[in-house]
Amino acid sequence: MTPPADPTQFRQLLGRFATGVTVVTALDPSGRPAGMTASALASVSLDPPLLLVCVGLQAEFHKAMSAAARFAVNVLAADQEHLSRQFAATGREHFAGVAHHAGPHGLPLLDGVVAHVFCDRWDRHEAGDHTVFFGLVTGGETFERPPLVYFRSQYTTTGDSR
Repeated sequence: MTPPADPTQFRQLLGRFATGVTVVTALDPSGRPAGMTASALASVSLDPPLLLVCVGLQAEFHKAMSAAARFAVNVLAADQEHLSRQFAATGREHFAGVAHHAGPHGLPLLDGVVAHVFCDRWDRHEAGDHTVFFGLVTGGETFERPPLVYFRSQYTTTGDSR
């Protein structure tokens, strides 16, 4: 077996893959809003419509996501870098000062985003130091705003609001 790339090279290589920036939200076991910045998100299948999101085993959000039957993906807009940073920080109240509202099934939805994607948790698999959560997409909504993009360890945007 070929040895794996070291973590520095792995980050360098995948840093060349531009990704959208999202905040995944759910309700924790006590019914409070919980969320986490996630760029490890991908479309999996059209039939049925599935996506995946990866959550670190040590992440504060892991417990909420593990218990949740549903979650939402909030695709951030170009002017929401501060939200990405806020939801990526550990040991803080992520929703403090954040404009949001309750969506279907009470899911916390961030205001001013490019899209909300509503999911029922479909499956989960342990993979290294993360859990891969699969969501069955049950609906959502889109808005005409330019997206926030992450490339080479920096935030940027396409400037396109089509």
